[in-house]
Amino acid sequence: MVVSLGEALERQRQAFIADGPPDVVLRRNRIDRLLALVLDNADDFAEAMAADFGTRPSAATLFTEILGMISVIEHTRSHVPQWMRSARLMRTARMFGMRAEVEPSPLGVVGIIGPWNFPLNLVVLPASAAFAAGNRVMIKMSEVTPRTAELMRARAGDYFDSAELHVVTGDTSVSADFAALPFDHLFFTGSPAVGALVQGAAAANLVPVTLELGGKNPVVVSPGADITRSAGRITQGRMINGGQVCVCPDYVFVPAERMEEFVGVARDTLQAMFPSIVANADYCSSVNDANFDRVVGLIEDARAKGALVDSVAPPGEMLPDRQTRKIAPTIVRDVDDSMLIATEETFGPVLTVRPYRHLAEVVDYVNARPAPLVSYWFGPDDDDFRSFVQRTRSGGVARNDFAAQMIPSAAPFGGVGRSGMGAYHGKAGFDAFSHYRTVVGSDLPFTITGRAAPPFSRTMRATTAMALRMARNRTRRRLRAR
Repeated sequence: MVVSLGEALERQRQAFIADGPPDVVLRRNRIDRLLALVLDNADDFAEAMAADFGTRPSAATLFTEILGMISVIEHTRSHVPQWMRSARLMRTARMFGMRAEVEPSPLGVVGIIGPWNFPLNLVVLPASAAFAAGNRVMIKMSEVTPRTAELMRARAGDYFDSAELHVVTGDTSVSADFAALPFDHLFFTGSPAVGALVQGAAAANLVPVTLELGGKNPVVVSPGADITRSAGRITQGRMINGGQVCVCPDYVFVPAERMEEFVGVARDTLQAMFPSIVANADYCSSVNDANFDRVVGLIEDARAKGALVDSVAPPGEMLPDRQTRKIAPTIVRDVDDSMLIATEETFGPVLTVRPYRHLAEVVDYVNARPAPLVSYWFGPDDDDFRSFVQRTRSGGVARNDFAAQMIPSAAPFGGVGRSGMGAYHGKAGFDAFSHYRTVVGSDLPFTITGRAAPPFSRTMRATTAMALRMARNRTRRRLRAR
């Protein structure tokens, strides 16, 4: 029987109300079943993603998509009992008959809208956090990767009752209907443009949202950096998943006098990585024709407007190749703001390289643009690096390695400004899907707050005036002491 989105949500909500907040055993069990769903079907998921992309190496999928989520989920699972505990306030007041505590309580039903670039990882990780917090979960899989979406929908029923986890597939109209449901929280991963639409749909029902978006992630190669190591690592990071990663390096600032050296190493690195491309099963395709055309369009727009475009294609191969949707690794220089590639997130195998003479130029450039999801720095942990961290905004900062900010399982992951709203991973994920409810009880023989009700006695008026005078004098003393 086909169940509508509204019926699925209502079933989950009624089950949540009937059963009440789950205990730690059930929360962990749900996390374990979610992980089993992924691990038991890992090879099938890798095969489905390869079919969805056209070419996507199984080794990369198993490493980044599946293995990459395990440590975060295990960290979450192990800390559920600790995070569930209430925090006691005003401990001294307990002996006089007043108890105050803050208890994390589940929100109810959480909706998750997943992206296509990591269609499994980026729905499972927020779902595990939502389960840890005691919620029911509905997932809308990306329509861009339909085989992966259908596999997730088909296998989820082997591990979950749909009142616990309900997986939805369908086109963009289904996504729009999903975003408009009155969830207790809505989690979205994707582009800023679509994120704005999701937030607008959620706002109609006053549904709080977490938005994990993207952005043009800057890289700074500092004057003290090892150029060979830096160029190699930056180039490798750009090519992960064919450049279709929200934390990929997008544009690189290199000391002007070392530009040629950097580009030479980057080119050599790419040639060593990909002696062939069209028939290379390790070279990830653009996910579909639309993304292929968009990335090619960015390159051609830059070329037409005067950029220096270096296509690192193997000898004898005609790239870009529309049949395989493969685009050669491309290094772009001499970019100006008239070019689309200067402002649009590339999301493909393209790296823009810019020269700089003073680090102040870099800081000013980054600050003049929307805050990225991550900023990269290659070089020592010195005063220049600390100044860059303090003077710029970004979701995270990684030094000397790709996505290093995501290595600690306990670290929150999220953007700021146009690159996102809210965070997850570790306790941040538990917090995102919890409401911290204050519970206060009084067994005192008198009322504290009732004194605010009339009639107002002379004693109450005098006590209020004295308290205000003391607060005013205290504040003035602090201001004079500065």
